[in-house]
Parts: sequence; C-alpha cells; structure tokens
Amino acid sequence: MAAGRLVEPDLDFIREVKRAGGSTVKKCFQCATCSVVCNQSSDENPFPRKEMILTGWGQAEKLVSDSNVWLCYQCNDCTTYCPRGARPGDVLAAVRSYIYKNMAFPSFMGKALANPRVLPLLILVPVVILAACILAFAPRGENGGLLFMQSSLIDYNYFLPHSSVDALFVFGNIMIFIFAAVGFVRFWKFLKGSGGESKITFSKAFILTVKEIFSHGKFSNCGVNRARAVAHFILFYGFIGAMITTGAIFIFIFVPHYLSLLGLESLHPFFELPINLPHPVKIIGGLSGLALVVGTFLLIYRRSRNRDEVGANGYADYLFLYILFFTGLSGMLSWLIRYSGAPIVAYLIYFVHMVCVFFLLWYMPYSKFAHMIYRTLAIVYAKKTGRD
Repeated sequence: MAAGRLVEPDLDFIREVKRAGGSTVKKCFQCATCSVVCNQSSDENPFPRKEMILTGWGQAEKLVSDSNVWLCYQCNDCTTYCPRGARPGDVLAAVRSYIYKNMAFPSFMGKALANPRVLPLLILVPVVILAACILAFAPRGENGGLLFMQSSLIDYNYFLPHSSVDALFVFGNIMIFIFAAVGFVRFWKFLKGSGGESKITFSKAFILTVKEIFSHGKFSNCGVNRARAVAHFILFYGFIGAMITTGAIFIFIFVPHYLSLLGLESLHPFFELPINLPHPVKIIGGLSGLALVVGTFLLIYRRSRNRDEVGANGYADYLFLYILFFTGLSGMLSWLIRYSGAPIVAYLIYFVHMVCVFFLLWYMPYSKFAHMIYRTLAIVYAKKTGRD
C-alpha cells in the first residue's frame, strides 16, 4: 500500500489567488474537462486540471516551479466548457500574478504593484522625478524664466532636456534590470527544481521559443478566444517597433553626441532631432505607436464587451493594458500636437507620455509586463525538458 502524504495548504496563497481573479478555484470538482478541451494541452503533459488541484490545495511552491502555468495563453476554452464555472483560465492568470509579486526584488515593490490602493503613489513617483528634472535642467531665458514657457516654438528639449531623460532612463533601467534579474534567476531555479530531465540544449530551446513567440503560432490553436490573437499580434509588433525606434535614436543620435563630448570629435549624430516624415525612423515609430494604440484598444474593448468570454480580469491584467494604451496614445498625440501651435497642450501630453513610459519600464519586474520574461523562461524550460 502506498504511504500517505500530509498536504499542508498555504492559506495565504489561496487568498492571494482569489484576490487576483481566481476566486472560482474552489468550484473545481476535477472532472478534467479543462485538460480535454485545451488545444495547448498534450496527452503526455495535460493541464490545467493538475494546476487547479494544486491551487485549491494551496501548493504554492509546486505551482511556481510548474512551467504549465505559463503554457496557458488564456484561450479560455477551458473556462467556456467548464461545467462548474471554475474558470481555470482565470485561476492560472491569478497564479501568474502571484508569481510576479513573490519573485520580485525588492519584495515590497511586488506588493505595491499588486495593490490598487498604492497606484496613486506609484504614479506620483515619476511625476515628481520628471517635474524635478524640468525645474533643474530645462533651459532658461535671459530673465531667468523657463524658456519653454516663453517661446512659441514647440521643442521638447526646451521642456524636458533629452540629456536629463537619457541619464534618468539609462541609469534607472540598468538598476531595474539588475533587480529584475534577481527575480528571473529565482524563477529559473524553481523551474529547475521541478526535476525535469534535459532533452535538448538551452540554446536550441531558446531559439525554438523565440520563433514561437514571434510567429504567435500557439495563439492559432485557440478556439473561443481566437480573436484575441489578432489584437495581441498587433500589440506585440507595435511594441517591438517602438523598441527599434527608441534604440535607433539612442544609437544613431545620442551615443555619437555623448562620445563627441568626451573628445571623439569625429563622431557626429547620423541625423538630428526632431525627426520628421518621411524619415524611416519616424515611419517605424509612427506605425509602432499606432499598432500599440490599436492593439491595446481592441483588447480593452473586447474585455468591456464580454469579460466572461475573454477572462483574466484581475487588477494586474487591466493595469498593464491601460498603461500600454496610454503610453501609445500619449506618444502619438505628442507627435501630432507638436504641429498644432499649442505649446502648453503639447508639453502636458508629452509629460503624461513620459510618466507612462517611466511607469511601464521602471515597474516592469513587478507588473504583468514581466510576463514576457517569465513566460519565455518557462517555455524554454518546457522545450528543454520535452514538456512542450
């Protein structure tokens, strides 16, 4: 006879999952319908039935080390066909939110991003820092007043000098990436602790994962929520385009500029700011901003029309979508209103845009934005161990 095993539930974990959108987990009566209808689930590695058991039993450590939690793409087939209304898709989304929060370093930041009551303070931080940069570094006229308040010319460098923004975000992002790496290393150790045996090398698994992410192939397997794949595809490539635009400006304008200040006089920016159409960088940036706005709008609109069908309705999910939407929208408006002849309006919108960018990037390790790294690591591990 097999030996008995004492299961000690983590009640705090269960409460956190319920608060994060998985309040239906206790309705599950283990019929396995979810694993049967899920097109992402395989015969050799079925889910999410096992994950529903582990969540209901409060087995937090097992779930943190379970790559299946991240192989769910929120298709919502499992939720639609669940005879008990246990909503497995929402439960797995809530478990993922728990992981963002508890892998975070420093830990209080994970708790802050998961708490709606702290949101005003989180927004206030970039507002104060950017306002201080304006007061300290914005150029001034002959009378000592701020130049952007006196000039009819709309120049964002008058308002928030590019040099101060560069310094703020370069050094800030280095610090944030170091903090983020702590959480990602912790997560990888948990995955390795699950006991999987390597079938292929890490590099091969990583290449396969990148191909899968860029093709969005798994989304095509979704049934009920297939329309989400189009919006997610638009959003994903809008974000990639925005990264390319930002990187091009930094490499071809700011790096040569700062190196020339260090005495390398032969280095000069490849092009000057402001960049206008039909410059390729402006075209890529404009299309990327439009894709961000359209992709996030479609995702938000579908949720507003049918929350039950779409699923993943936790606070972390909505916060991430709205921040992305306002980042893209304020960026596009900053570009368009620069031609309006209304400096104060342009500067206010640009300030909102910079606050959104700050929020998105500097809080990345603690928000749903981190899912792009956690999911990538989990998929790499699943492919490496033959689970996917």
